[in-house]
Amino acid sequence: MIKPAEFIHPEDAAALRQLENIPGFPAIAKKVLELGYEKLKYGLNMASTIRLSPTQLPELYRHLPPICERLGIKEPEFYLEMNPVPNAYTSGDTRVFIVVTSGLVEMMDDEELDAILAHECGHILCRHVVYKMVADYLSMGLDALGILGSLAKPVEYALLYWSRKAELSCDRCGSIITSPDVVARSMARLAGGPKSITQKINMQEWAKQADKYEEIKNDGLWNKTLQLAVTIGMTHPFSAVRVREILKWGQSLQYRNLMQNLKAEASGKKCPKCNNAVSEDWAYCKHCGAKL
Repeated sequence: MIKPAEFIHPEDAAALRQLENIPGFPAIAKKVLELGYEKLKYGLNMASTIRLSPTQLPELYRHLPPICERLGIKEPEFYLEMNPVPNAYTSGDTRVFIVVTSGLVEMMDDEELDAILAHECGHILCRHVVYKMVADYLSMGLDALGILGSLAKPVEYALLYWSRKAELSCDRCGSIITSPDVVARSMARLAGGPKSITQKINMQEWAKQADKYEEIKNDGLWNKTLQLAVTIGMTHPFSAVRVREILKWGQSLQYRNLMQNLKAEASGKKCPKCNNAVSEDWAYCKHCGAKL
């Protein structure tokens, strides 16, 4: 079983701590859930999308169960929205569901679709979904919160900041199920590029554009202010930033160790000394050093 602590992006963890320390945040989050937004969204989704199953578009449904099994999460409900715009999202607290659009399915190959679904499952595994719902509701309008509305705008911005960082963690989850390269490729596809072009993109060069962006953003207080004005209402980071972050993580010791441990668990083999999972190709146990 994969634990969020094994892959969570440090900026996600830091942003979440800051968010939960905001005075009044627990009261606002509770109020949002009390207003029935979850049930409203679930009902609208049930009426307007197609629920996938072993007997309803099974060739599409089959992508989800193996991902959930590998991540060790309960399988959410899975829906298809007839919409040419490529998109995927997760919602719900008591009844969690994932929605993908027909535009996304048409655009992605099987590996890319798995990366997107694993990303969405990452939101479930990391328990992002409730706060994502609060962010969605606040972005719809603060008047429904009554007297809390005047307090909610800073919370909305803090939620959106955290939301952007949370996406980086879920990109990592996508790379665990597929690979960092596939996740980067899916970013190019989501940016709107046809496969005939995106398959030829030099991802490392694209990632370097994020470094150049950071230089521009940090070039003086005025530039920082301008960039903040542009990004403050965004729910997702820029594509180049996401590509840079996932490719960087793919080269990290944390990623390599995690994938080695998952491979060992999948082998079903145990160390006779410490009883931890070991891989078939290990000569020595990497947990206790015993000869295998």
